[in-house]
Amino acid sequence: MQLKQYRVYFTKQLENTYPQTEIDTFFFLVIEEYLSLQRIDLVLQPTFEIPSDKIKLLDEVLVRLQKEEPIQYILGKTEFYGLPFYVNSNTLIPRPETEELVEWIIKEIEVIDRKKLLSILDIGTGTGCIPISLKKYLPSANVSAIDVSEEALRVAKQNAVLNNVEVSFIHLDILQTENLSEQFDVIVSNPPYVRELEKVEIKNNVLKNEPHLALFVEDNNPLLFYKKIADLAKKQLTKNGVLFFEINQYLGKETVEMLKGKGFTKIELRKDLFGNDRMIKACFS
Repeated sequence: MQLKQYRVYFTKQLENTYPQTEIDTFFFLVIEEYLSLQRIDLVLQPTFEIPSDKIKLLDEVLVRLQKEEPIQYILGKTEFYGLPFYVNSNTLIPRPETEELVEWIIKEIEVIDRKKLLSILDIGTGTGCIPISLKKYLPSANVSAIDVSEEALRVAKQNAVLNNVEVSFIHLDILQTENLSEQFDVIVSNPPYVRELEKVEIKNNVLKNEPHLALFVEDNNPLLFYKKIADLAKKQLTKNGVLFFEINQYLGKETVEMLKGKGFTKIELRKDLFGNDRMIKACFS
């Protein structure tokens, strides 16, 4: 089958499940991965004959997409903050909003003192996208990361090797932790924050595939992780240390009030690229 013919077929198979823009994105990712072809090749080589063994691979991808499996899990990789990352069903797929959080942290640290040897901790690291990106762009920093999932940590360690950075990964249940062995200048976390009541807003490709352990919290205690991490940060942050959170867009004010009640100051709430409350910075002295 020719490339242009397969594109028509590919689109037809997915048009009842995804918008056209998303189908196009899938198609170009897939032909790059399995055929080593670029978007421009659809124009330059529309009659390219796809080998039969490759057709079989592409059809297998189609079946998985029809079941609403994320393309990142199918390919086993994604990109975050300009860096490559392995992903699988044990890890959340990194989001653009989290890239904004990383950008904010990097800019804040550069303002503080780019020459200072800083110590950074990421809590609930998943793929390791936050600490690995921070270490890549702040190479002089000492970076550590915690996760409750050993499977996620296995992926995170692979990603550190992939990006040629050194990050200390720790297997730990933060909810069962009262103290850590060292102090940190910066603590960052993107913990579970989606309430059960918000499941109706979640797309099937996320709801059916991404790890619920890393996504959801009970409706009656949605700030469970934030309260715990804030209490821990009060003990583990150095003087004038900074805490960064990615947050539930509906609970910005509540999270700010919680931090104020625990003695944090200079609290700043920021919106993401979609205009939703998404990030918080707080200081503790």
